[in-house]
Amino acid sequence: MNTPPSQTPTNSASYPTQFQQVILEKSQNFSDRPFVFTAISDFLHRHKRGYFTIVGVPGSGKSAILAKYVTENYHVIYYNAQIVGKNRAEEFLKNICIQLIHSYPDVGAQYSSAPTDVDVLPDNATEGSWFLSLLLQKISDRLEPAQRLIIAIDALDAIDRTVQPPATNLFYLPRYLPDGVYFILTRRPFKREKSGLLIEAPSQILDLSEYPEQNREDVQAYIREFLTPLTEFLSRAGGRDNSHLLEGERSKFIARLTTESENNFMYLHHILNAIAKGFYSEPYQIDRIPPGLEAYYQQHWQKIQGEGLSDVALQMLRVLTAAETEGMSAKAITQIIHEDEYDVAEILENWLEFLQQRVGKETCYSFYHSNFRLWLAKQISNL
Repeated sequence: MNTPPSQTPTNSASYPTQFQQVILEKSQNFSDRPFVFTAISDFLHRHKRGYFTIVGVPGSGKSAILAKYVTENYHVIYYNAQIVGKNRAEEFLKNICIQLIHSYPDVGAQYSSAPTDVDVLPDNATEGSWFLSLLLQKISDRLEPAQRLIIAIDALDAIDRTVQPPATNLFYLPRYLPDGVYFILTRRPFKREKSGLLIEAPSQILDLSEYPEQNREDVQAYIREFLTPLTEFLSRAGGRDNSHLLEGERSKFIARLTTESENNFMYLHHILNAIAKGFYSEPYQIDRIPPGLEAYYQQHWQKIQGEGLSDVALQMLRVLTAAETEGMSAKAITQIIHEDEYDVAEILENWLEFLQQRVGKETCYSFYHSNFRLWLAKQISNL
């Protein structure tokens, strides 16, 4: 008779070095996001298996949330599709299956004695989901009643879909899940019908944009936590007590930065780090974009351009970068640039991960952050 695995898997924290670095980086200076973790916990307790997906625009904190969850739940299997070379199904299946075999040695006993990790897997283990599904079922059969197998995948939107047949799930993720098995996913926005996932298991999507008040509270907590040691340092600058002067300035700055952040943690991360490093002549005077944030925007710009911008796309960019934050509908954009509405809608869909959507009588679109919109306008003016 097979002995059930222990309450937590063996070697559960032994992620590949690249993943360990990302987890450490993303979980540092983390501001608690209690509403997200509560939602995950509720889902796990409400369902015997399933997919839980966190959706958010760039910089909304998805990767940090997942990294923090992994650090506090060390039995979780982790994968990050945003790392170079990790966005293909073959690499995902190989990595995840090896993690599972090492983490549940009694399940993978027939494979774990191989001389190298590459030799652990059957030759055709990465051809579809059959081997992953087999491992998941074997682990499920041995789980104790209170035990769960959780696999966390960050940046589902980064997956290279071109190397898989069109009708298959992203990363060949299983359509069906056995009891006790859960996937926690993060991704940027895209149309549900183009999600690349056909699943028949309980599922829930938590869209961070639907929780503005909670996000704002988390942003303020993040700013306060970051600024506290900086304020203490500045209060002693010049060998005199400046605290009575700085506290009022600090409070005003927190309020202003909260508003300017538009609940975007990546924006805050780079701005606050720039302040700490003395990038600005005055600590609370933000008058230019720090290099790290500009590099982040440059990545977006390259993805928006793709293999080249069509005339229609360029006209749309000029309209959207000139528009105020309330956004514009596809119909309104069409009327301005005098192009086919279908073409406009298709381009908007391709850019969806960088857009905020405001749904009313018509869906209106705007770039996810005002600062990115203004930066993008400058890039377009140079074309």
